[in-house]
Amino acid sequence: MAGETVISIVGNLVDDPELRFTPAGVAVARFRVASTPRTFDKQANEWKDGDSLFLTCSAWRKLGENVAESLARGMRVIVQGRLKQRSYEDKEGVKRTVYELDVDEVGPSLARATAKVEKNPAGGGNGGSTPTDDPWATAKPANGQQQNGGWGGGQQQPAAQGAGYSDEPPF
Repeated sequence: MAGETVISIVGNLVDDPELRFTPAGVAVARFRVASTPRTFDKQANEWKDGDSLFLTCSAWRKLGENVAESLARGMRVIVQGRLKQRSYEDKEGVKRTVYELDVDEVGPSLARATAKVEKNPAGGGNGGSTPTDDPWATAKPANGQQQNGGWGGGQQQPAAQGAGYSDEPPF
């Protein structure tokens, strides 16, 4: 939607993601990310932590299920989504405002870790699309030829060497 504030945040999960379901059966995973800036103090010759930003995140539907299954407390993650502001009144009648993130993308940070990615079965990825309603699932170039991996300098191969695109990286 136009005018939304889209941000990316890198930080550590404060708690394990909590998976819940709405009364309509829609999955939502809520988790908090702590992002702490670090600066190097040349005089003390050490790293100093700044003030941490704690941001509550909500991942919906299949993304939420994947988050709850894949991520755990302490993991370093990269989260991208739409920043939302919500105001409410607490138990004492004091008006409060919180900022939350509606997550579009999330994944582990690979700066100091490794991860093994497994694809969901067909139709389980983004929003429940099935191979029959996904025009890109079986798309082939109009000229009957396949491009070599999409990155390899645009070399063309005859269609006999492959009927479609490969999921394998070109390296």
